[in-house]
Amino acid sequence: MGNPQHESTGVSDPPNAVVVSISHERTAIEQICQSIESAMSRHGHGEAARFATRLAWEEAISNAIHHGNKNRADGRIEIAWHVDATRIFIRITDEGAGFDPTAIIDPTLDENLECPSGRGLLLMRAYMTRVEIPEPGNTVRLVLEKPQP
Repeated sequence: MGNPQHESTGVSDPPNAVVVSISHERTAIEQICQSIESAMSRHGHGEAARFATRLAWEEAISNAIHHGNKNRADGRIEIAWHVDATRIFIRITDEGAGFDPTAIIDPTLDENLECPSGRGLLLMRAYMTRVEIPEPGNTVRLVLEKPQP
């Protein structure tokens, strides 16, 4: 059984997810982002959903590059994604050892306002329906579910 300090409800990649391994090059990352945004548009996800999702995955990718892969020039990240009419799923996995998400400070507390860490995870949690970080902590799963009318 997993460590209870890591967040996971067992969401795995959808069977028809697109899975790619890319370098840290901005052009490679941008191509994936454009593909996801195009799929979101095709499936009727509005501008607010596209904004929220892009903000969350850019934070997750930035964390994977800087914290997980330690900015290594040869570092790679794996991105899995699937978009349909009701849900957006994105997984980002880096090559790092992982981290314990409960050890991240709360950047909204007065004593932490000037600390530079924790804001990316806070943004992801604010904008996504679910944010999961399964053990060992080198993967972030982002899920945005379309509200039901």
